[in-house]
Amino acid sequence: MEYNWKIRKKANEERVEALSSEINVNPTLANILVNRGVDTFQKAKDFFRPDLDKLHDPFLMKDMDKAVNRLKSAIENEEKIMVYGDYDVDGTTSVALFYGFLKQFYDQVSFYIPDRYKEGYGISDKGIQFAADNNFKLIVALDCGIKAIEKVAFATELGVDFIICDHHTPGEEIPKAIAVLDPKRKDCSYPYQELSGCGVGFKLIQAYSEFTGMDPAGLIGFLDLLAISIAADIVPITGENRILTFYGLERINNNPRPGIRALILASKIEKEIEISDIVFKIGPRINASGRIEHAKASVELLIAKDLEDALRRAALVEDVNATRKNFDENITKEALSMIRKMDETKQFKSTVLFKEDWHKGVIGIVASRCIEEFYRPTIILTESNNKATGSARSVYDFDIYEAISECSDLLEQFGGHKYAAGLTLSVDNVVAFQEKFEQVVCSRIETIHMMPVMEIDDEILLDQINYKFYNILKQMAPFGPGNPEPIFCANDVYAENVKVLKDKHLRFNIVQDGQQTRPTCIAFGLADKLKYEDDTYFKMLNGKMRFNIAFDIRENTFRNTSSLQLYVKDIKFD
Repeated sequence: MEYNWKIRKKANEERVEALSSEINVNPTLANILVNRGVDTFQKAKDFFRPDLDKLHDPFLMKDMDKAVNRLKSAIENEEKIMVYGDYDVDGTTSVALFYGFLKQFYDQVSFYIPDRYKEGYGISDKGIQFAADNNFKLIVALDCGIKAIEKVAFATELGVDFIICDHHTPGEEIPKAIAVLDPKRKDCSYPYQELSGCGVGFKLIQAYSEFTGMDPAGLIGFLDLLAISIAADIVPITGENRILTFYGLERINNNPRPGIRALILASKIEKEIEISDIVFKIGPRINASGRIEHAKASVELLIAKDLEDALRRAALVEDVNATRKNFDENITKEALSMIRKMDETKQFKSTVLFKEDWHKGVIGIVASRCIEEFYRPTIILTESNNKATGSARSVYDFDIYEAISECSDLLEQFGGHKYAAGLTLSVDNVVAFQEKFEQVVCSRIETIHMMPVMEIDDEILLDQINYKFYNILKQMAPFGPGNPEPIFCANDVYAENVKVLKDKHLRFNIVQDGQQTRPTCIAFGLADKLKYEDDTYFKMLNGKMRFNIAFDIRENTFRNTSSLQLYVKDIKFD
């Protein structure tokens, strides 16, 4: 896929020079920091040295006092409490965190995850009825509920109270629950809006601990779950999330709970866990149960008390994940074939596909796979409970949630974010929705949205690449949205010692005039493109033609010898 390179503008020169001097880093690194809002000594200190004491006061969140008082009242009166969460990673980690916290000192608590296929997303009538029938007086809903106006009213009629902990964008009306915790509420002045659903749940247990005089150190054991939720839900790793992720990763790498340890073993990760390992290995395994069978299995794994039990549960999750991969692969092939046939008659600017027998659990993954091949806003729909239900994924800087909102007259339910959303509609409305969504996208989308963007932090010379430079880069982790791993470009270089690895990957050194450093580059998957799809292009690389290269910098250790390598993101010949 061809990328549009977007090199960030240079930050204010005086500010860069001042920061470079204040924290003793070179101007290139100072420029990156200033561009990310780290433009003073104090901000740099907070950035490089995250501190749990810098977490915001949870009582700054709207309704937090009401939530804590209702929770305390339920416990004092020995009421049954239901911990209710969504079936994705954020939801299941939220439930494991909140249930695990209460279970330490309170027995009258159970958890409930809705069935993706029988109940659908969010709070369900079935879940509420189950609570009422089994004498639960309080439901704490995590990672869902912000638009559950009618569901909360139904629960109130049955004598069941709600505390909602959500992080999705509210509608015009807020549910009439006992407390609605959501930093995105317009009337909420909480200083940080980008918490995950699990993060909002964590703020509630933080507030409860403070209010009741519990030892705050007891909360550290839940940060592994919180880091996984932040990484897997693709929320910004900035501000408060950066602090929580930093210490959550520390917990995962040094003292993970048995369930997470079992997932690491199942994933065959034999190095320090990074955000990318959670996104691509651990998260999908937690997600698999909810996609294919029932997410209750993932919660049971995450709250397992010993490694033996966790390993047994992780093996079951691994089997389900293998099934998920098979569904994913087959449906993706079918979807791509449908898109190619569509494009034979018209060049669309959006993709909306519907097939009644596609597996609901993998349609979000399929939407992302389709974007990798056909770069445009994509919605994949299937039939569930006599409705068309779907997952939407977007492209660079295009707000798919707003585009779907313009089609709300054809929908029964929708929700989500700028880059990902879910929706439900009548099967009879699918064709009309396809047509209207295409019209909306055509009216909103701009040229910049139609090609994937490679955001490059700065152009550098090869002699800048050394261990002093790399060691400071490494301290900028954890990387993720809002704080991506820095990508650099080097211009007017040529390749030497080009080798093809496993018929898929390339390894070569690059040379730049006037520079002594000739770093090794690894280009995963690029051999297929350069060698087999376009032999001329491969000859250009192998024939020492000049090109520009985009890359990030990593350390490679082989036979106890470490060296820096460039991981190639893209190559552009003149």
